[in-house]
Amino acid sequence: MSEGAVERWRDAGWLAGVRAWVEERLGELGLAPTGPAEQPHVVPWSTVLRFPTDAGPVWFKANDGTLRHEAGLVALLAARFPGRVPPLLAADPARGWMLMADAGPRLREVIAAERSLTRWYDVLDAVARIQVGTLDAVEEMLALGVPDLRLSRLVERYDDLVHRLDVPARFRSATPYVAELVATLERHGVPAGLDHDDLHDGQVFLGDGRRHLVLDWGDACITHPFFVLSVVLEGQIAWGVDAVEGSVDLTPFRDAYLAPWAEALPGTDLVAASDAALRLGWAARAVNGLAGDPGGTAQTLARLQMFLDGRVAD
Repeated sequence: MSEGAVERWRDAGWLAGVRAWVEERLGELGLAPTGPAEQPHVVPWSTVLRFPTDAGPVWFKANDGTLRHEAGLVALLAARFPGRVPPLLAADPARGWMLMADAGPRLREVIAAERSLTRWYDVLDAVARIQVGTLDAVEEMLALGVPDLRLSRLVERYDDLVHRLDVPARFRSATPYVAELVATLERHGVPAGLDHDDLHDGQVFLGDGRRHLVLDWGDACITHPFFVLSVVLEGQIAWGVDAVEGSVDLTPFRDAYLAPWAEALPGTDLVAASDAALRLGWAARAVNGLAGDPGGTAQTLARLQMFLDGRVAD
């Protein structure tokens, strides 16, 4: 992690400008801050600040240039799916700034308390419906700056990645396997769409207690939509509530996700497509994730291991 990249988010002048912008936006909403801001999240590419107000906390998020498209994308999604993506209180897309209401408790803490994964069924259904409901907006999302990682680009992008990094030769030799999986997915005919690309229990919130809200769309890209399953199924749900790898049958969760797609694409072999996407999604995550975090080579290697091995080496 670059210390200089982190410290820019802590610069006193920059923070003063943020506070002025937030206070002006709050005034327009009839709200007033009631105390100093906290800064619980600082990474090279993003930061989050919590502002207490007389109507409860609000959250400010800033992204650097690699993720600046998130503000525009969230605005688009919130307009179409207000019960699934929190509406923005304010946004400055040119600067990558967003102001959001509190989204409630995280799914991570809720699952730990309830000791149940059943909430994921609703989340997976919601994510699939968001994807299906934005298939007509692919060009609009690309125009907002959402990265283009459609299948036609993936083989070249993967090959470039593994030849730029110091990784074992077997990953460089896997380019034909990437091409094979790409061809398989192209035959199934699922159109390119939106992939959250980092769907885990820290990105989902309980909202008003009735419906789950999906946040943090900064890693989103336009690619095969089923790639979302790699992180959420193998990287998350498969570990269960006690963090035991492979302790959960993923089939019912996969089927909950595929149900809205079955309505949208009747006659498509969605299970076969999801099987191929589950593997290739890790390769796409490696490519897209490193683009947003050039220093994240350890994470990239782990994703490449998931791609070829279905697990990360001990």
